[in-house]
Amino acid sequence: MTRLDGVEQTRGRLAGPPLTPRTAVIWSVLRTELERRDGDELTVLDVGGGTGGFAVPLAQAGHRVTVVDASPDALAALTRRAAEAGVAARVRALQGDGDALAGLVEPAGVDLVLCHSVLEVVDDPAPVVAALAAALRPGGAASVLVAGQAAAVLARAVNGHLDQAAALAADPAGAAGPRDTLRRRYDAGRAAALLTAAGLVVEETHGVRVLADLLPAAVADGQPAALVELELALAARPPYRDLAAQLHLFARRPA
Repeated sequence: MTRLDGVEQTRGRLAGPPLTPRTAVIWSVLRTELERRDGDELTVLDVGGGTGGFAVPLAQAGHRVTVVDASPDALAALTRRAAEAGVAARVRALQGDGDALAGLVEPAGVDLVLCHSVLEVVDDPAPVVAALAAALRPGGAASVLVAGQAAAVLARAVNGHLDQAAALAADPAGAAGPRDTLRRRYDAGRAAALLTAAGLVVEETHGVRVLADLLPAAVADGQPAALVELELALAARPPYRDLAAQLHLFARRPA
C-alpha cells in the first residue's frame, strides 16, 4: 500500500484515480471486496456507469465490466476512455436504462453490480433492484448509491427555499414536486428495505459527501487530504452518515 494525498491507495491491484470526497468511501468499500476475492477475475455490471469512472479502473485491475447506460454519448466516451487505458477488451458498452435492466443481462452471471445514482430517476426502483439481485451469482455483491433525503432538505433550507425544504421533508418519496430533477430520495432505512425486499442482505451503509457539499470551496480545495480523511472517518457514524448527500449501501446475494 502507498499513500496519496494522505489516503491509502492500492497500487497494481486497483490503481484507480486519486481519492476524492465524492469517491473515497465507495472505493474503500470496493477495494475491501476485491481484496477478499484476491486472484479472481470478476464479472462486473455497472448500471448507469456513464463514461467509466468506476468501470475503467476495475478493468485495469483485471476484471471484466459491462456498462449499461441510456446515453450513447456517455458510452462513446467510455469506449474511448477504455481504449486509451488499454482495457478496451475488458469493457463492454451496452445501451439501455435501468427500467429495462431485466431484459438486458443474463441471470446469475455477475460477481459485482454497481448501481450508482440510478434508483432516484427510474420509473419504479423495485423491479430494477430485483433485476440487480437476479443478475448476481450467489455470494455476489451490489454497490448501490442513492441520494439522501435529509441532506436535500437541509440544503434547500439553508439556501432560503423553505417551501421546497418543507415539501421534501413531507414527501414519503423525498421529492420536492414536479420540477424536482429527481423522482425520489432515501433515508438509510428505506434504502435498505428496498434491497432487502429483493433478497439482498445489506452488510454496510455509509454516507458519501457528509461534509463536502457544506464547506466553502476555499476550505475543500485547500485541504483535500484532510477532507477525505474526515469523510472516511464519519461515513459510517450516525448521525453524520444520515445527513450525507448520498448513501452508499453494500449488499450481498446469499450464497
